[in-house]
Amino acid sequence: MRSNRATVRAGVSMAAALPMIAGALALGIPAAHAADTPARDALAGTKPAWATAKADKGATADSSHVSARVYLAGRDKAGLAAYAKAVSDPSSPLYGKYLSAKKAQARFGATKAQVAAVKSWLKSAGLQITEVTSHYVAVSGDVAAVEKAFGTQMHNFAKGSKTYRAPAKTATVPAGLRGAVLTVTGLDSAPHKSNHDDQLPPPDAVFKNSGPFSSYFGSNIASTLPDAYGQKIPYAIKGYTGKQLRAAYGAGDYTGKHVRVAITDAYASPTIAFDAGKYAVKHGDAAWQTSQLHQVLPKNYTKTEECGAAGWYGEETLDVEAVHAVAPSADVTYVGAASCYDDDLLDSLSKVVDKHLADIVSNSWGDIEANQTPDLAAAYDQVFQLGAVQGIGFYFSSGDNGDEVAKTGTKQVDTPANSAWVTAVGGTSLAVGKGDKYQWETGWGTEKATLSADGKSWTNFPGAYTSGAGGGTSKTVPQPYYQKNVVPKALATANNAAGNRVVPDIAAIADPNTGFLVGQTQTFPDGSEQYSEYRIGGTSLAAPVIAAVQALAQEAGGGKAIGFANPSIYAKSGKQGVFHDVTDQPTGTDLAVARIDFVNGFDAADGLATSVRSLGKDSSLSAVKGYDDVTGVGSPANGYVQSYRRH
Repeated sequence: MRSNRATVRAGVSMAAALPMIAGALALGIPAAHAADTPARDALAGTKPAWATAKADKGATADSSHVSARVYLAGRDKAGLAAYAKAVSDPSSPLYGKYLSAKKAQARFGATKAQVAAVKSWLKSAGLQITEVTSHYVAVSGDVAAVEKAFGTQMHNFAKGSKTYRAPAKTATVPAGLRGAVLTVTGLDSAPHKSNHDDQLPPPDAVFKNSGPFSSYFGSNIASTLPDAYGQKIPYAIKGYTGKQLRAAYGAGDYTGKHVRVAITDAYASPTIAFDAGKYAVKHGDAAWQTSQLHQVLPKNYTKTEECGAAGWYGEETLDVEAVHAVAPSADVTYVGAASCYDDDLLDSLSKVVDKHLADIVSNSWGDIEANQTPDLAAAYDQVFQLGAVQGIGFYFSSGDNGDEVAKTGTKQVDTPANSAWVTAVGGTSLAVGKGDKYQWETGWGTEKATLSADGKSWTNFPGAYTSGAGGGTSKTVPQPYYQKNVVPKALATANNAAGNRVVPDIAAIADPNTGFLVGQTQTFPDGSEQYSEYRIGGTSLAAPVIAAVQALAQEAGGGKAIGFANPSIYAKSGKQGVFHDVTDQPTGTDLAVARIDFVNGFDAADGLATSVRSLGKDSSLSAVKGYDDVTGVGSPANGYVQSYRRH
């Protein structure tokens, strides 16, 4: 399982939440509060879509406990969105005129009077204030107090096979707080997480790849195995390393010097410094310098079993090692969340913004759009906008299940990659040939067939779909201005005649069959913990690779922050030599690789499994000429980093 990050994109993310209201987030700007009664303002989207009359199981006991967060709208919500757009748009006179974290908070953050008013209202309802930050006021109390504060009744509702608490009608706030409250989260009790006061568990069981391998694409042909698509095929790559990826994406002499990159995931690998250091030296990357790798961690971790904490160690390891491999001089700060739940992940993103820990933020986690709620979307977008006004850009993996139909039964995109305020990173299969020469890329999408018992054919070739880059058209986020005239109308209007956000924006290596080699301390069958290496992929790889490329581009631009990159990326689309225009049949025919795996994931004791993996088969999604919903505008070509140079 771990060899294919497709199934774990952060180990991980299942930010369970609810369907968003169509059109609620125009360019990521939260919907305005509509009048409910003369004395109250509604908080749009706080009643879950699954809280229906049919699912209603009756009132929640008044004594039941609720913990919630009341997010603060700040002093100028509309102004924040407008300024975030202006400083990110190359055609705007305000382009690049970023604010410091302190000035951003002073201009757009909540006032002391707003915070005091919110606290007073919550206390008067009988709720206890448990935390106050620049972003929210956290409260706890019984259901009776919550109902008084938010003007709604709390009922129990059936959701699938389980029952959760939720508001029976949309939550409201006193009209006197109009403009002070952005939204409230936590009123429903369904888990909101991305896919132990506990101690972190030891590393997961070791995973190893079997050979034979190719050291570069096509270096080792599987001459004794059956043909695929009328020709002999190569064995899968052992795992590309930094030198090969830097060559493929036009790094040149740039190394990301003086550029700060942050990485957010949940939990923290206890061996990251050792693993990253050993890997760099072993594979010819520049050695980590003193104080080049930092960690910002919470005081306590929670939900370690529910979230599979040890599975996130591999995600952190991949992200840190991939960023350093492509941008070896960049300063890297890992910001770990206390759990995989949205509240904790939001806290990690807020730490980056509030302290301006980096200009570039890589995030390899997320969930399906159907599980996103308007309240959480509003909270995320506020953080992204506060980052944009400071020159901070967020890069999110687009997902590892293609159009999501195979996994969820419904065609949809992933979130937060669907936000109009982040750069969604799609995935490719990458062929780097002899001498580190870029050969081609396809959209990442895999179909797998196994070797027949007699070894003479592939059973049911090309086989079943296994994984691929997430992409498609949002059902909830309107089309942002920067996608117009670049994204084909048929994609933009797939769910709405007015046009919606299409994912992804840009792409890089993701296919685990042409993946990246990582080194990580893992638990061996004898119980010992040892450093070991394995090949990995997924858009969990593509996101840190693109973040690292952006670090190179920022260095090329003289160190000036790129900030929210989408307006710039789309402005460069179609320009000669800037992007590889990725298609699914770059050589004119279908492509495949042969792969041999240990059945038990460690050694040959339980036998070997031989399969053929077809490339460029991403569910219903296709990588075609021009923009597409697998690879966006394409992957960085030799001219991409150079395009940011100041002339």
